[in-house]
Amino acid sequence: MSDNKKSFTEEIQTKYATKGDFILLGNAILNGESVENTPIKLPLKMLNRHGMIAGATGTGKTKTLQTIAESLSLKGVPTLLMDIKGDLSGIAAPGTSNDKIVERQAKIGAPYEPQAFPTELFSLSKEKGVRLRATVSEFGPVLFSKILGLNDTQSGIVSLIFKFCDDERLPLLDLEDFKRLIQYITNEGKVRVEKEYGKISSTSTSTILRKVIELEQQGADLFFGEYSFEVEDLLRKDASGKGYVSIMKVTDIQDRPKLFSTFMLSLLSEIYSTFPEVGDLEKPKLVIFIDESHLIFNEASEALLNQIETIIKLIRSKGVGIFFCTQNPMDIPASILGQLGLKVQHALRAFTAVDRKQIKLTAANYPLTEFYDTETLLTSMGIGEAAITVLTEKGTPAPLAHTLLCAPRSRMDILTDSEIDQIISSSSLTKKYNQEVDRKSAYEILNEKYAVKESENEEQEEEEKTTRKSTREEKSTFEEAINSPIAKQVGRTLVKEIMRGILGVLGVSATQRKRRR
Repeated sequence: MSDNKKSFTEEIQTKYATKGDFILLGNAILNGESVENTPIKLPLKMLNRHGMIAGATGTGKTKTLQTIAESLSLKGVPTLLMDIKGDLSGIAAPGTSNDKIVERQAKIGAPYEPQAFPTELFSLSKEKGVRLRATVSEFGPVLFSKILGLNDTQSGIVSLIFKFCDDERLPLLDLEDFKRLIQYITNEGKVRVEKEYGKISSTSTSTILRKVIELEQQGADLFFGEYSFEVEDLLRKDASGKGYVSIMKVTDIQDRPKLFSTFMLSLLSEIYSTFPEVGDLEKPKLVIFIDESHLIFNEASEALLNQIETIIKLIRSKGVGIFFCTQNPMDIPASILGQLGLKVQHALRAFTAVDRKQIKLTAANYPLTEFYDTETLLTSMGIGEAAITVLTEKGTPAPLAHTLLCAPRSRMDILTDSEIDQIISSSSLTKKYNQEVDRKSAYEILNEKYAVKESENEEQEEEEKTTRKSTREEKSTFEEAINSPIAKQVGRTLVKEIMRGILGVLGVSATQRKRRR
């Protein structure tokens, strides 16, 4: 063994050694060859420090995500996978062995054992799966305002709406409820609300309404409502102790990034507010993988980005790890990228000057190494290989390792329609969340209340019409009297007498007539 290879082996074995439980990612490569006895281990206790899986299309990112999720399931750790491309459902079925996989696993030093993993399929839209929803009130005024990208004045009006609903006990469940409240404080309830809560700008309410409609057009009306999802249902294990792999099918919202970021922020906020503080555990309670994660950041406002950054910083104390999967690590804001303890970088392509600049920046994010030219490595790795650095159990970055990655144990293809139907029909969560719930909320309550008032107004208008008709008849009789020959003959005194007589017969006093007019 050459001195270079020997020192490399010693460094990998020392720096990637673990005392606690771990996931085997693969085996180290030097000078294009797999080096014996250099396993690349990911300590389970460091997974709440978050991570990143990046690389160009077709380099194996999704398979790496699949392999890590499988390994976590075997360790009893549940996972949630955001499936943007629709190619992760195969984790519910066992893989198929072939010569290439057997050869790869032999180089790594781990046998290939095909198996399936307990899986739940979720949906934000009308796709097949367990429906995920949340109510508007669960978001709260601050988070809801940030999702809409409102300024301070507009956010104040949103807070007013939430406070009014609390005071009046109006359930604020879906976007129809919220839109109805905007209409109420702008129209029929404006005087009352301004008297009790302060002046309201119609310009601001119009802006808020437009923002809500924009969110609604991206499909958020399907997300807001009941029955609200309980995040504890992401922590399930099967009878054998394997952690459930929950797959969120979001293939139909790639062109609706605002809905995606709304859902993710809602989910992370709910997890943070619900899960107890646990500090550093021997293994995480839950790990979330966000594929094509640039969709979260594409149209997010600065306020929304700050909120996401804050939650990511704090959520690790709840025992939750988050992995961002994207084509280029520069897609992830620097403030978040700096918090990611695990970095799995598949090959990048240098087709343009911009690509070369980004590769240089990406290389600078990795620890310095005497064994690789990092920039060259990032553009020369094959499929199923990656440049990896992890946090050791002491919390320090492990050295960069060019790694031959383990193959997924489950199917590296999607499930058939019948297999998907079988999973959904046998799920206890489908029965729990896919029932239609439409209880009376702010929209119905306000409509009923003002329908009653409108009915009362209609009755009053009808009464007034009857009165006006009666008055016209009186007036007509009166005019007939004063224009009669008798009236002209007996003079004004007699006319007055006739008038009083007519009114007396009709049962109408002069005072009443005046009032009715």
